[in-house]
Amino acid sequence: MVKKVVMKNLICSGCAAKIEKAMLELSYIKSANFNFANQTMLLEVGEEYNEKQAIPEIQEIVDRIESDVDVVPYGERFKVEPRKFIHTYRFVLIGALIYAIGSILGYFDILRPRLNMLYWVGYAFIAHKIIHNTYKGLKNKEFFNENVLMLIATLAAMFIEKPFEAALVIIFYSVGEHWQHRAVDRSKNEISSLMDLHIEYANVIENGKIIMKDPIAIKKGDRLMVRNGEKIPVDGVVKKGTSSLNTSALTGESRLQDVDEGDYILSGNINMGNVLELEASKEYSESTIAKIIDLIENATNKKTKTENFITRFARIYTPVVTGLAFLLFLIPSLINPAGMEDYIFRAAIFLVISCPCALVLSIPLSYFAGIGKSAKEGILFKGSNFLDALNSVTAIGIDKTGTLTHGNFEVAGYTDLTTLKYAASVEQYSSHPIAQSIAKSYPGTLEEYDSVEEIGGFGMKAKQNGKTILVGSRKLLEQENIENIEKYDTAGTNIFVAVNNQYVGRVVVKDQIRESSRTVMKDLKKRARITMLTGDNEATAAEVAYDVGGIDYAHSLLPEDKIEVFKSLRTRGTKMYVGDGINDAPLIQSADIGIAMGTGSELAIDVADVIIMNDDLTLLKRAFTLSKKTRRIVLQNIVLSLSVKFFFLFLAGFGATTMLMAIFADVGITLIAVMNALRLVYGKRGMTRVYKPS
Repeated sequence: MVKKVVMKNLICSGCAAKIEKAMLELSYIKSANFNFANQTMLLEVGEEYNEKQAIPEIQEIVDRIESDVDVVPYGERFKVEPRKFIHTYRFVLIGALIYAIGSILGYFDILRPRLNMLYWVGYAFIAHKIIHNTYKGLKNKEFFNENVLMLIATLAAMFIEKPFEAALVIIFYSVGEHWQHRAVDRSKNEISSLMDLHIEYANVIENGKIIMKDPIAIKKGDRLMVRNGEKIPVDGVVKKGTSSLNTSALTGESRLQDVDEGDYILSGNINMGNVLELEASKEYSESTIAKIIDLIENATNKKTKTENFITRFARIYTPVVTGLAFLLFLIPSLINPAGMEDYIFRAAIFLVISCPCALVLSIPLSYFAGIGKSAKEGILFKGSNFLDALNSVTAIGIDKTGTLTHGNFEVAGYTDLTTLKYAASVEQYSSHPIAQSIAKSYPGTLEEYDSVEEIGGFGMKAKQNGKTILVGSRKLLEQENIENIEKYDTAGTNIFVAVNNQYVGRVVVKDQIRESSRTVMKDLKKRARITMLTGDNEATAAEVAYDVGGIDYAHSLLPEDKIEVFKSLRTRGTKMYVGDGINDAPLIQSADIGIAMGTGSELAIDVADVIIMNDDLTLLKRAFTLSKKTRRIVLQNIVLSLSVKFFFLFLAGFGATTMLMAIFADVGITLIAVMNALRLVYGKRGMTRVYKPS
């Protein structure tokens, strides 16, 4: 069982790792994984987990390791008020006031010798939080966190009679830390506003009255009313009214969708017209909107190789630079003991610079921003690892029907009307789109049969009054030893008909190619080798493959054949499969990256790694673009953070930096990296245009 707990204001990587480890002491917690991007701890818990009991115990563990972190149940995350600067840093403000008084008194010569004690009092206030956190860190055998480093550095400044520099370091650090928290919160809010999926309330009709309820309280079968501008709270069937829905929040599609009585509609869409009454088909937790929110918010739990590398790097990097700082003090002090105070100060500055927060915070946030931006445009990634992996795709397998084509079949020709009647009469018993198109094409009355058998991947067999009718592929008729079948297939889907072991004729069904298929395939061919996998005959496959830009193809494939052909595709990189999420579920699941095209069917959400929430192939191209942009920003943050830190560490080794420079190299670079990650949010919104409710 998996539970989520929000830990607001936790942005210290070392503290998060220690909290994860400490939480395993609780008997009901099996594993813990903190997500920096949304400040949520993902917990694997046992049956004995009780939220009311667990939250205070978890808060106690967090308080033992880090200050000013609010632990709340995931469902109450929107109720947490941000902590005000004046409350969090009140001791810093008192200390600053004492320093200001000391500066004024310094103008009087008689008081100047006694000011040192006053500055130490001011320092005690200003450094109150750092002293408190250092004590907690040392108590937990944590010797390498930034609080310890900051305390050593500022105490060194106080002992060598640089009280104002010590105070300014902590003041600037506190201000920077505050803005760091604000930047992370702003980032999460901006990304959340991109998705804008949260549903505040639902109007439930009970005994003729409308009662406003939390969507979580809706039960299957409840009657709901949705006014103009309100969101559909749960998946359901329209029972009364006609209207138009804005589906952009789910699909990125700006065009409104018309709905009528009897239509099944998805939660999260916005009613843009008349009042609708619908019957809830699912509870909120099972609805499309809840599943999508869960996918997006937990996507960054599946980390990329880059994120895992940075985590391992931070664990090694901090102890190493701490050791270097000690050597930076020890070696020169042995050579020149007279300069020991200066070497202590250099080492302290070196330690402050060493904190890897810029990397640990900005990189997960970059991926979270990329996932949020993608979700706004109708592209759902189940993990940041899949967003990043698109950059290494070198082989693409793609379905034809419903992906490259519209999936709207029409009868393009038939041998004679008798052949069409046999085919339509048998195919009326199948739900397959091709079968339904044939059944609808016959103008007369269809025959009915007592016995109808659907042979998966081949066709249909019907019996009545001693008559046996076969309707399906060439392979079906050949298996039944039917002779004199027409030798060549024509372009399109060829459906053959035989009656009592005698070949009668065929019906040809065609599907229209999407206009977007041509432009998208042309672009993707520059990135990877594309192979279309289809059950259609060679003539149809060749025609479609040529029309969309000359991609490779494999034809006449049964579902199990598609898997074997896809596995045989050779590549040195990542293999991706794109299908409609229903018929191609096994292939989507087996691919390195499985992409489902469609309207977010339950099966697609279950098996796919990436979900395109409508049938627009241009979103597939957009997914590659966003993946590339996200990786570029991640690399920029890595290069920026490491180059600036190593540059200042080099200068600190020669005593050419000040403590304020060290603060910039720590907090300042973190802020810049976080702002850079937000470029994914503030960039051009691509194809998306959102309708605002009136």
